[in-house]
Amino acid sequence: MMQYTYGYARVSIKQQDLIRQLDLLSEYNCTEILTEKMSGTKTNRPELIRLKDKVRPGDSIVVESFSRLGRSTKDLIELVEYFENKDVKLISIKENFDTNTPQGKLMLTVFQAFSQFERDLIAQRTKEGLESARSRGRNGGRPKVKEKQINKALNLYHSKEYSISEIVEMTGISQATLYRYIRTTRQGKDLENTAKIRMGLRIENNNKFVRGKGKVRESIEQFLKDNYKMEIIANEYIIYVPYTTIDALEKTVYDILGELDSEADMKNCFIEAAVYCDELGLTW
Repeated sequence: MMQYTYGYARVSIKQQDLIRQLDLLSEYNCTEILTEKMSGTKTNRPELIRLKDKVRPGDSIVVESFSRLGRSTKDLIELVEYFENKDVKLISIKENFDTNTPQGKLMLTVFQAFSQFERDLIAQRTKEGLESARSRGRNGGRPKVKEKQINKALNLYHSKEYSISEIVEMTGISQATLYRYIRTTRQGKDLENTAKIRMGLRIENNNKFVRGKGKVRESIEQFLKDNYKMEIIANEYIIYVPYTTIDALEKTVYDILGELDSEADMKNCFIEAAVYCDELGLTW
């Protein structure tokens, strides 16, 4: 069976070009190079999905760096394991990662070990928590909350006049309980909301010989405008992030910050960010 080598190149915004990545990938005599102009925070990337569908056992995939393939460590590990399970070799130029080599196989083993270690830790913490609760006479389950408190909390939430932290303080119920009842009341309805996020962002050059922070800010602002309808108010970036659950919102925000950090790093700069969602009482 003929074996193919596929290249994958990605930038975050349409105004960026792929030339640097394409030049590096061209040295690997790729059968085909798939390109994407889309944020790495998006899980539904058409060209990445097409790449996953095209590859066959024995094929190879080449990327300029891991950041082009996946934004979060969790997503990256899952992709690496996906390709490994399909017997597809992965090469990352920047990290000098090649699963065809002994060093690459060692790194892959480390990736898989960390993934399994995380799963084991979660299982262990769950088991220990249950055992600790039983030793104190608790057999699991959530403590009952008075219906009157729940109704009051939901009414305050739907009034859109109070943050989650204020509602928790006023009603005495936990944040987790409130979120659970909010999700329950939305069942059968459109689950997607939009969170208004405030972001204070500082961009600096890595050293005095670098002058890239102006271009970094331009790229970051364009990325936020294209993907999250960014506007600037009182020297803060205001972005609007769709979400279905608080966990999903937090993951998206961390992915956005990872994208901004990667953009700065590519031009030898770094960022410092303070991020807030006032309506939900969240900070990052």
